[in-house]
Amino acid sequence: MNIVRTAMLLAFMTALFMAVGFLIGGRGGMMVALVVAAAMNLFSYWNSDKMVLRMYNAQEVDARTAPEYYGIVQRLAQQAGLPMPRVYVIDSPQPNAFATGRNPENAAVAASTGLLHALSYEEVAGVMAHELAHIQNRDTLTMTITATLAGAISMLGNFAFFFGGNRDNNHPIGIVGTLLAVIVAPLAAMLVQMAISRTREYSADRRGAEICGNPLALASALSRIASAAGRVPNYSAERNPATAHMFIINPLSGERMDNLFSTHPNTENRIAALQRLAAEMNLSSTPARPAATPARRSRSVPTAGWGRGGSEPPKGPWS
Repeated sequence: MNIVRTAMLLAFMTALFMAVGFLIGGRGGMMVALVVAAAMNLFSYWNSDKMVLRMYNAQEVDARTAPEYYGIVQRLAQQAGLPMPRVYVIDSPQPNAFATGRNPENAAVAASTGLLHALSYEEVAGVMAHELAHIQNRDTLTMTITATLAGAISMLGNFAFFFGGNRDNNHPIGIVGTLLAVIVAPLAAMLVQMAISRTREYSADRRGAEICGNPLALASALSRIASAAGRVPNYSAERNPATAHMFIINPLSGERMDNLFSTHPNTENRIAALQRLAAEMNLSSTPARPAATPARRSRSVPTAGWGRGGSEPPKGPWS
């Protein structure tokens, strides 16, 4: 049902984009808008992951530089039947995480140092399982397309504001059509983008809980991340608000949950859904951490958050 709903919303977004082009320039404007949308989506398809990771100065880690964190992702990817994604760390005190990439074969997951320090092993596993669920559901590609189309519609709206619509007598746009292109279309595009984001989060929560086998750990992680996100700023996200929908919890300090303009569902509603899933799975408490082979610690640390100066091994609540 989520796939059908997302497809319908994407179709609406594309039609809206072409309609704005028509309002501005008639049939010719509609075709130009379609070509621009295709070019932007093609560029985003190949480069969106690199652009986002660069925005957050994410540092890639491996089994040597971050053994526990990398091991969690590796174990969960195997359980989900996914190729091993690239693994990144963001040096940010706000606990949060996101996934990116055009497909499972070219995917990446990123967690902040704040998340790795503040959450337990089971909670980190729940969060990373949620991000792997986004990859498995190809949500990263869907959200890239919607974000690109929403941005392009806003761009066309600005163009209509400064240059006006087609004044041809055979194209009755007038001031009303211009206002639609400037105000209504970008607003509708933003609402569609947010609707897709909220739909995808519930789906990723459920699939992530199935991957890690621990809905309650993911629920606990959501509660702790949401609480910290309201107190700890994420300056990179504040500078790039268009990427807020990628995170497991909205990282922006000014966001308001559970309203028409929210990129994420209400956290309490997500937690309640996970608790119901735990009841279905007959889970009443958080399972113990699975046994793991001791990992070799590294003397080289990729970010300041794990061992200032690079002379200490990675630190975390499970180390």
